[in-house]
Amino acid sequence: MSTARTWAVALTGVDGHLVEVEADLSNQTPGFQIIGLPDKALGESAQRVRNACVNVGLPFPRRRVTVNLSPANLPKHGSGFDVSIAVATLATEGTVSADAIRATVHIGELGLDGRLRPVPGVLPSVYAAARAGFERVIVPHANADEARLVPGIEVRAATSLAEVAALHGAEIEPLEVDPVVLPGEDDREEDAHLELADVVGQDDAVDAMITAAAGGHHMMLSGPPGAGKTMLARRLPGILPPLTEAEALEVAAIRSLTGRAVTRLESVAPFEAPHHSASAAALVGGGSRVARPGAIVRAHRGVLFLDETPEFQRVALDALRQPLESGRIELIRSGFSASFPARFQLILAMNPCPCGQYGVRGSDCTCPPMAIRRYAGRLSGPLRDRIDIDLQVARVAASRATSGERSRMSSAVARERVLTARAAAQDRWQDTPWRVNGDVPGERLRQGDLRLPASVRAPLDRALERGTVTLRAYDRVLRIAWTLADLDGLGMPGADELGRALFLKKGLLP
Repeated sequence: MSTARTWAVALTGVDGHLVEVEADLSNQTPGFQIIGLPDKALGESAQRVRNACVNVGLPFPRRRVTVNLSPANLPKHGSGFDVSIAVATLATEGTVSADAIRATVHIGELGLDGRLRPVPGVLPSVYAAARAGFERVIVPHANADEARLVPGIEVRAATSLAEVAALHGAEIEPLEVDPVVLPGEDDREEDAHLELADVVGQDDAVDAMITAAAGGHHMMLSGPPGAGKTMLARRLPGILPPLTEAEALEVAAIRSLTGRAVTRLESVAPFEAPHHSASAAALVGGGSRVARPGAIVRAHRGVLFLDETPEFQRVALDALRQPLESGRIELIRSGFSASFPARFQLILAMNPCPCGQYGVRGSDCTCPPMAIRRYAGRLSGPLRDRIDIDLQVARVAASRATSGERSRMSSAVARERVLTARAAAQDRWQDTPWRVNGDVPGERLRQGDLRLPASVRAPLDRALERGTVTLRAYDRVLRIAWTLADLDGLGMPGADELGRALFLKKGLLP
């Protein structure tokens, strides 16, 4: 047989596309050519495959080998095609079974000594193979635990090309080699274990944080250094509902794309806190040849915390506006485009001025008025409009900080309140695509059967007429009001809930 076929997976964002790898022998000048829009790393696969075959004792064809990656118009990148190219080439001369490789998806990079090296994105690749109906996939030993997270497909882990060939019927005795391993997972303390009861003297901020968690609302914390803004934000994942299996699989797939170890499905929402020097590409993702997920993608189904928000580049902050509305980020570059999920909860923290002392009792602010206005103006109006809760926090008095007291609101109690409120919201939106109040379009709350009585809406209507709030802010106040009603066990917000929502959004009293 001069032609053989097997399968690999090409990733575009988190979406996997099955690629048919065809190898053909011809009586032309001996050589090895790969066609089908390979990038530079994939084009270099020819030399890796040749050396790996020779070094493990497998006969490499002495005629011209042409490998076609189909569909040919789909861009392909990375070294994850090495194993599929190698077995297809070996099958052209019958070294391995052509029938066996045709029913198997191969993923992995080859070392020159024939060892299989791990590659990023194995989880979404195996998921794509299972969805396409394949029953078996071969992956590097280091990616085995990650691949086995996908149900309904047989995962075979291999340490070397010789072991892969033996699985497909080659008459070769694989030598024992040390498998390549991935770096271990971070052993840092998980944010889920941080206790909300440790936050003392910030009862209003804790209540606002619970409201944000219950409704999936974006939030901004403004206050001087040392007020506890970061402390509050880091405790948000611990009071969010645990991820469902489908959500945990999405989060693990994104983690896999970044090259980090994935050994189990985590139920705790992810937490990302990029440094304020991060560029727009670092936040939303980028890459000239390969799309790489940014911080907002890594925070999918979790929390994105931007500390010292005015210190971020304004173009980076404004890049968040579209994903905040759509829950996805589209990366379009010359030669490729990729789409990533980016449904995250945004928490911003900022000081009142560059020195951080403006308005703080007993402190002296050295910033001129123009510097204070310029500092606050680094957050654009459209971005502020997309923030549901805007809360001012103050430093805790020394008497309370040294009293040894703990907050009565523990993480466990807060989580139960959040779960109860979300259950009420899910029951309300069960026949819609929405599950939390923060995702509901404003017109759905302003019109129809969910429209609040005029007497309840009066303070909010007056704020809109005066121009104190925009229509987008109007809608966000309604969403907060419904979340407050869910937390209080009410069927519909009243004047009290709307007034509290208006205060949380704009600091306005009805």
